[in-house]
Amino acid sequence: MTVDFDLKLVYELIIFIYALTIVGYFIDFIQHNRKVNRFAFWLLSLVWLLQTFFLFSKILNKEAFPFLTIYDGLYFYAWILVTFSLIINRLFRVDFFVFFTNVVGFFLMVMHIFTRAQNTTDTRSIDFVGEMLVTHITLALISYGFFTFSFIFSLMYLLQYRLLKQKKWTRRLKRLGDLGQLDFFTFITILLGVPTLLIALILGVIWGYTSGEAFYWYDAKTVGSLIVIIVYMILLFLRVARGFQGRKLASYNVYAFLFLLVNYFLFSTLSNFHF
Repeated sequence: MTVDFDLKLVYELIIFIYALTIVGYFIDFIQHNRKVNRFAFWLLSLVWLLQTFFLFSKILNKEAFPFLTIYDGLYFYAWILVTFSLIINRLFRVDFFVFFTNVVGFFLMVMHIFTRAQNTTDTRSIDFVGEMLVTHITLALISYGFFTFSFIFSLMYLLQYRLLKQKKWTRRLKRLGDLGQLDFFTFITILLGVPTLLIALILGVIWGYTSGEAFYWYDAKTVGSLIVIIVYMILLFLRVARGFQGRKLASYNVYAFLFLLVNYFLFSTLSNFHF
């Protein structure tokens, strides 16, 4: 008995839903948002269903267990992590464990795809690896967009704060928006930018190791990108764990964005393989 379907489409769908799941769990990790947590749980359940469908179809096609090769083993490993994280999340509500487990699971899933492409002459698999590179670049730029929005909100906050302190009651003051609202938007855009950049970096690192192209951890752009995400993670930590908000958070965010610009414009020119 054989089951014929477009593997490329299934892979793309799994990766897309899995990425949304990680973003959802990350938001819940930071904000303790139960609605987002439930949404992420159902997305993860959908990932599991697609993975299971693909798993059993491979068994029916090959009439063998799908972990006899390295890349098949990675897929089965990722499936196990998703399965147990769903069970644990349902029984014990250990949300942070589920988030970190699925970051690893996503990494393994993408590693499986790239490794499979290295060991096959299937044109669709090779094309998909190219699409993952495009996805890496696209997600990185989207995350930079979120960080740009957070920078603008921070500048507006600092300007509003200064006008209020100087008691300059003008129409411009009202048009800038409420301080609390500006602070909230700064936080939300950073919150969206961090997991988006994290997923982009995961895709980029795996592509670098499996594509056959030159890849160096000490490359200026690679190091700069890692520092960027660490800086923004520290910003979220200061906001959530230390209670930093308002002018302090806005000021730190401005400095973080300036480093992001240095990474994008200066470190890119010093990179050996980034353009």
